[in-house]
Amino acid sequence: MSRFFARSDSESEESSSDDEITDKAPGATFKQSLLLSDDEEDTKRVVRSAKDKRFEELTNLIKTIRNAMKIRDMSKCLEEFEQLCRAFLKSKNIVDKEGIPPFYIRLLADLEDYLNQLWEDKEGKKKMNKNNAKALSTLRQKIRKYNRDFESEIAAYKENPQESADEEEEEKEPEDSGSSSDSEGEVSSKSFLKKKPEAPSEATDRSQTAKESEDKSSSSDEDDDDDDDDDGDWSPSDSDSRSETSDKEEENALKRKRLVTFLKVKRSQDTEKPGVRKEERKKKPKQKEQIEEEAEEEGGWEKVNRGVPLVKEKPKMFAKGTEINTAVVVKKLNEILQARGKKGTDRAAQIELFHALAAIAAENNLGQGILVKIKFNIIASLYDYNPNLAAFMKPDMWKKCLDCIDELLDILFEHNNIFIGENIAEDSENLAVSDQPFRVRGCILTLVERMDEEFTKIMQNTDPHSQEYVDNLKDEGRVCGIVDRLLTYMENKGSTEEICRVYLRRIMHTYYKFDYKAHRRSLGLQGETKSEQDQEENKEENKEENKEESEGEDSAVIMDRLCKFIYAKDRTDRIRTCAILCHIYHHALHSRWYQARDLMLMSHLQDNIQHADPPVQILYNRTMVQLGICAFRQGMIKDAHNALLDIQSSGRAKELLGQGLLMRNMQERNAEQEKIEKRRQVPFHMHINLELLECVYLVSAMLLEIPYMAAHEFDARRRMISKQFHHQLRVGERQPLLGPPESMREHVVAASKAMKMGDWRTCHSFIINEKMNSKVWDLFPEIQKVREMLVRKIQEESLRTYLFTYSSVYDSISMATLSEMFELEMPTVHSIISKMIINEELMASLDQPTQTVMMHRTEPTSLQNMALKLAEKLGNLVENNERVSDLKQGIYGGYFNRDQKGGYQQKQSYQRDGKSYQQKQSGYQRGGYRNQNQGNY
Repeated sequence: MSRFFARSDSESEESSSDDEITDKAPGATFKQSLLLSDDEEDTKRVVRSAKDKRFEELTNLIKTIRNAMKIRDMSKCLEEFEQLCRAFLKSKNIVDKEGIPPFYIRLLADLEDYLNQLWEDKEGKKKMNKNNAKALSTLRQKIRKYNRDFESEIAAYKENPQESADEEEEEKEPEDSGSSSDSEGEVSSKSFLKKKPEAPSEATDRSQTAKESEDKSSSSDEDDDDDDDDDGDWSPSDSDSRSETSDKEEENALKRKRLVTFLKVKRSQDTEKPGVRKEERKKKPKQKEQIEEEAEEEGGWEKVNRGVPLVKEKPKMFAKGTEINTAVVVKKLNEILQARGKKGTDRAAQIELFHALAAIAAENNLGQGILVKIKFNIIASLYDYNPNLAAFMKPDMWKKCLDCIDELLDILFEHNNIFIGENIAEDSENLAVSDQPFRVRGCILTLVERMDEEFTKIMQNTDPHSQEYVDNLKDEGRVCGIVDRLLTYMENKGSTEEICRVYLRRIMHTYYKFDYKAHRRSLGLQGETKSEQDQEENKEENKEENKEESEGEDSAVIMDRLCKFIYAKDRTDRIRTCAILCHIYHHALHSRWYQARDLMLMSHLQDNIQHADPPVQILYNRTMVQLGICAFRQGMIKDAHNALLDIQSSGRAKELLGQGLLMRNMQERNAEQEKIEKRRQVPFHMHINLELLECVYLVSAMLLEIPYMAAHEFDARRRMISKQFHHQLRVGERQPLLGPPESMREHVVAASKAMKMGDWRTCHSFIINEKMNSKVWDLFPEIQKVREMLVRKIQEESLRTYLFTYSSVYDSISMATLSEMFELEMPTVHSIISKMIINEELMASLDQPTQTVMMHRTEPTSLQNMALKLAEKLGNLVENNERVSDLKQGIYGGYFNRDQKGGYQQKQSYQRDGKSYQQKQSGYQRGGYRNQNQGNY
């Protein structure tokens, strides 16, 4: 402790003044360190404020981030940015006092611009590895969220970025000088700038640096002499401790001195004007501009925006004085096409070049041939803008594509002397104005088909419950308009195969749409039974409506004309198959049941559809479902059930109809298969309501299954008509607490239980109510007709179920009573009972004079059935036990000589022929005993 208190206050003041002197001379610190003791080094420590420490930490992190930005190391950027945010939080108290440092705001603004630029550069993103790409997306989200707190500061910086940059540089100058030698170097450099404002040559730079180093060394020698005098006051023990570390410190000091001199010489060699750039920082903006202009004139520095690429001028299409003709334009067009598909090609710039070339061709009146060829390439480049097949077109590119196709069709319609086709070779093209008619290689049909596929992709990748989906769906009018125009063009100039392809495109946009105008007309024809006076009064009112409706052709007529042409002319099975399925779907949608059914049966598609490609199979499934729903609306319950059975029994209706993928099957497919299946999905506006489909199937199964179950209640060989319906019944029975039904399935189960008891009113209330109407029945076009049909079917099947269930209770029952119970007409009741008797479902006879049903007691009751089965089983058991005991005792003679019938007489043959006995015995057991066991269990 004596070492710390050996000096007086006056000595400490003198030493501190000496430290101040040594801080100003850079060279003095190196030699002085050889003579100083450990205690004097402790007094030499630089005390910095909290502001300097925190800001230095921030600047170091910012430097690291900028270095990572230069080499596109996004992982490093993300890591350092998180550390920067934490360091900024630590310095919150200082920031509140001093304000947010400009260099921090500048980094946030530059980093956000840099990340946005990288995000838009799709080619650059592809070249990144997975870690960098993931870090880029994460950092982009974080910086956008983080910059919301600094919106005003960033906006102010962007308005005047130069001033904030200058402030940063001014603040960095004192911060970068971490040691006394650096600050002294700055002092000397400033003095040097004042003396030498003009840039000297390299030789003079080296001589000046040599002189400076000599001056500094001489000044350091003088300071060392002063230090020697001061060191005379120290004790000998201090000098001993100092001598131990003197060698290492001397080596470090020499290295630092060489490093400083090397950096100064290098700096003077590399920069042509070292003084100008230092002075620019402290001059006013006007003086800066003047200096920059002078530097530009002398070939000096060029101003570059950090982190943002230079906006280069668009390359000129043709040199000045070039004579623009067809050959020159075609040559330029081929030059642009050569870059198509290559890595690093800017696709947006390529599209702009095509547009510019088309404008030049139009200005110089080079004819419509070259313009058509350029339009073909513009549309193809728009399709190539997204290299990934699964990606859909952006809205702006989609609008451009539609506009270009419309313009191309306008040109083709206006000029009949233009012939286009894929079979035209490039060598035989006629594009010059003099060579007419024009011949251009290209296929407009392929472009329109690709446009239609892109529209489907846009609808598949849009949220169906958003307004954006509705806005995109409005474009279907334009798509159909383009298809119609192409259809008109191909009918005049296309081949049969091309016409069939266009017709199929038109059919695919028509088959799933319900024609409300045709529906109104059919309702109008049905209402012609009104009185003549009412018709005359309404004639004038309906004139305008009829005019509007007659303008458009019925969709049924359009479908019939297009499909029949394909049936007759098409040579490919796929187009014909799709046309047939669409035609059946359209018939079924408009309740033309018999036409749809006959066309399906005549086509025999159900025999070979498993060999078709998946999109055609999806279309087939959709057609069968629509056919089943149509049969249900017409009251054909059995046909409806048969049509829907395959789809609903699989449990994968959603997947089979192309309306989504099931999560439980995700493990069975890899990522590539999942992408392929997603491309096959049907857009949302073409979906079939799955809840409506399931309800139609379950109600059809209920109307078939409940009477069948009542008729074969005690039949051991009874089979299930619908497994899914029985599954729903079992689920309903397992519930511990039965409350009022809520879901559609619960409504059907509750209605089934009521029908089983013959209570048709309760069944009707469960099937048709407000909840079921809103979920299912209101979705049909003819709501009232469907409800009336359902009520009628429920009444009829409930009557049949009642007769099956309670026939054993009645000796006779009046048909009038049944008519009142089920609110059916007498002829209907008579018809139902007659059919049941004829089909031997009901053992009864009709008494015509009294209108009574006389029941025949041929079938035992349930209790009698069970008693008979039990008696038979007991008898068989006794016989088997007797046989076993007799075989063990070996007494055959007396047993078989008894005067018995049936089985005993058969057993006598054992004495004569044992083999025949075994065969008869096995047949006896198989026929009687085992079958009874199977029936019971």
